[in-house]
Amino acid sequence: MKLEQKIEKKIERTLSKVKLFKKKTILVALSGGKDSATTAYMFRKLGYKIEGFHIDLGMGDYSKRCLSAVVKLCEILEIPLYIYDIKNEMGSSMCYLRTSIQKKHFEKQRGEIKNCAICGVIKKWILNKRARELGFEIIATGHNLDDEAQTFLMNVLKGAPELSANTGVVTKNILNKKFIPRVKPLFYIDEDEIRKFTLEKKLPVVYEGCPCLIDSYRKQVREWIYKNLTTRDKENLIKNFEKLQSRMKSIKSSELVYCEICGEPSRGGVCKKCKLFT
Repeated sequence: MKLEQKIEKKIERTLSKVKLFKKKTILVALSGGKDSATTAYMFRKLGYKIEGFHIDLGMGDYSKRCLSAVVKLCEILEIPLYIYDIKNEMGSSMCYLRTSIQKKHFEKQRGEIKNCAICGVIKKWILNKRARELGFEIIATGHNLDDEAQTFLMNVLKGAPELSANTGVVTKNILNKKFIPRVKPLFYIDEDEIRKFTLEKKLPVVYEGCPCLIDSYRKQVREWIYKNLTTRDKENLIKNFEKLQSRMKSIKSSELVYCEICGEPSRGGVCKKCKLFT
């Protein structure tokens, strides 16, 4: 079986589990990388109505190349593209936001906070808020088998496997009019397969990792998994996670409330994004 057919069948099986209807338009989060490009390409091929969303982080040449790749991909797939320019919307680039937050945390003796932790929280906040404002009911992301294995293993190593309780092919959260559910069509697909696929299809992709991925715990776990686990190992890890998932305790305070500062969905009085800035 050809690689494209193999990936297509896996995605179809994955999406059949969550009953994703083709009548609804899906907002695909596009980073410029191989995973989100594959997600958009396959959704388009399978007949889903999609539109693209890209966050321009303003990180010099790297961000420019990511934006260029996303624009080309959307032209190839003939889909609309929404661009969130973080400099225009939030006043400065992600690099400046991140360093100012880290400085503030250091001055207030709150402990070290990693680059990726800050960037991830801000991007999730932007994606959910803007998707809702644009009228979308579902977001698709390019998280793959490796990503999910990394996340589960990280939570286990931190002694908090219950943090994975609400994840899955579809983010399992209590229904809330301000929270937009996320679907991960590449949930069971190995990263190497995705890389080979995008190279075969010659899709416009930036293959290098984020230049700020230097002190990430995820990077350490990713490298360990790459060196030590086979695809079968990663599949077994996820299968065992799914067996345990139903028995896991949900994260404390299962109800979503609204942040006292920005009004976005939160599990506490102040959301993670606003905590970073206060």
